[in-house]
Amino acid sequence: MSAARVERTATSDQGPKLSRPQTVEGKVSEKAITPSPASRVPRVRGSAAARFPGVAAPEAAAPGAAAPVPVAGAAVRADPVAVTAIAVGVVALSCALMQERSSVAELAKSLKAELDRYSPGGKLPSSRALVERFHVSPVTVTRALAQLAAEGLVVTRPGAGAFRAEPRTATPVVGDTSWQEVALSADTATELVPRAVDASGVLVTLSAPPPGVIEFNGGYLHPSLQPESALAAALARAGRRPGAWGRPPTDGLPELREWFAREIGGSVTAAEILITAGGQSAISTALRALAPPGTPVLVESPTYPGMLAVARAAGIRPVPVPTDADGVRPELLEAAFRATGARVFVCQPLFQNPTGTLLRPERRREVVRIARAAGAFVVEDDFARRLVHEDAGPLPAPLVADDPDGVVVHVRSLTKITSASLRVGVLAARGPVLERLRAIQVVDSFFVPRPLQEAALELVGSPAWPRHLRAVSQELRSRREVMTGALALHLPELALPHIPSGGHQLWLRLPDTLPEAFLLAAGLRAGVSAAPGRPYFCAEPPAGHIRLSFAGVAGPTEIAEGVRRLRTAVDELTG
Repeated sequence: MSAARVERTATSDQGPKLSRPQTVEGKVSEKAITPSPASRVPRVRGSAAARFPGVAAPEAAAPGAAAPVPVAGAAVRADPVAVTAIAVGVVALSCALMQERSSVAELAKSLKAELDRYSPGGKLPSSRALVERFHVSPVTVTRALAQLAAEGLVVTRPGAGAFRAEPRTATPVVGDTSWQEVALSADTATELVPRAVDASGVLVTLSAPPPGVIEFNGGYLHPSLQPESALAAALARAGRRPGAWGRPPTDGLPELREWFAREIGGSVTAAEILITAGGQSAISTALRALAPPGTPVLVESPTYPGMLAVARAAGIRPVPVPTDADGVRPELLEAAFRATGARVFVCQPLFQNPTGTLLRPERRREVVRIARAAGAFVVEDDFARRLVHEDAGPLPAPLVADDPDGVVVHVRSLTKITSASLRVGVLAARGPVLERLRAIQVVDSFFVPRPLQEAALELVGSPAWPRHLRAVSQELRSRREVMTGALALHLPELALPHIPSGGHQLWLRLPDTLPEAFLLAAGLRAGVSAAPGRPYFCAEPPAGHIRLSFAGVAGPTEIAEGVRRLRTAVDELTG
């Protein structure tokens, strides 16, 4: 049989034009085809080889030769050279956008340096002159001028140009604010527990240290440990969701509440979940809902300074309950309930901050039983469940998972395991207390912004999420081992009573001869910062302590160097 011959027709850039049936030599005949127009592929001016090095240009068809037409039923294949050219073009476009942002910053910097040449109100060169002088695009000039306008340095007038702005007043007017001392303290005489808004213990972990100082006082993951790419992708996908910028339900997105309910486990349902703006907001809502101003609240000693600050700001009196290597001591907790009449106990049963201890299984049951007998609530701050180390073994379930009577109000968030800016957390509770929690949440903030909730939902549902959890678990174990090894080698006089299997910190007791405040100051002079132990106690501390975080630094090398610098600080004080 001779080779089949396909009768070709004239073509155009929108595909072949077939006005009659195609015929194939042989016994096969085909019906007339009315093809849909082919998708247009953006043309690239000039040869692909010239604009995109390394990409071969397609071979030109012979003059007068018609383009081949696919036979009906045959797969239409894209030109691989065209596809490659488009892909390279996308990369080139991305690089061009990055270069454009850099050019805008450089041009704005150059124009800012030249502003002194013009008097206030003086006109700057035209956009065309700036394009020719700096060899940039008109878009770059427009964006640079917009940046200077946002900084209040220039004023742009459509159709007229850009002008130097009037200088700001150099010396602000100094008023007399002494009256505020009386106004702010006028009601304290009638308050059973005067409100004290003291954020110093929180600011220690939120403030960035000076340049060159190794940060052992951080409370969040170092950028190298954060899922930045996954977060960016999740936020981009969230922004494209239908209704992403609409008003969310006040309790939170149903899908996100379902996910958190599954994470907590036990008998907790989505109906018992409230989405909050991070863990700190959840703790604040819980304390204000459960403890009226002037009443006591029982807390572990030592404990998280942010919770102590929330309690004091609400006029609630924290009462310490001592802990040991197995968590809070049940007999002392029971005695504290009897002595104070408190109706709330705040605890961190898992990898407690700052000690890193775990509440022993038998004590877990005792804590809930004691609180139930006292007619009190337990606020369970489960902040570190996703900061588990690789060698930790199985974790106990949250207290709330086995609490049908609604004794436990559960708090957790995504912030610690992701980024300080992903402020998405939850309150889980059952019974009438849920309505009170909801009311305070709505009054305070209405709701958590929907784009943030959508981004959180995208993140935890992506394949990158379990990979991130595994990577952080491995890295935290490695960093803990590096820090404990360096401390044992260089600072054996600092006692480390417990090596945690979760969390991001070590809790060290100082010798009586080494004052806490002096050591921290000497550490800064040596180039290392640590968190003081004093803010973790709501009463007089039994000894000096420091907390060292190994999650907020760049890596093992920086950990080892930070401990070495801390050794230098100790030597400075001890001679």
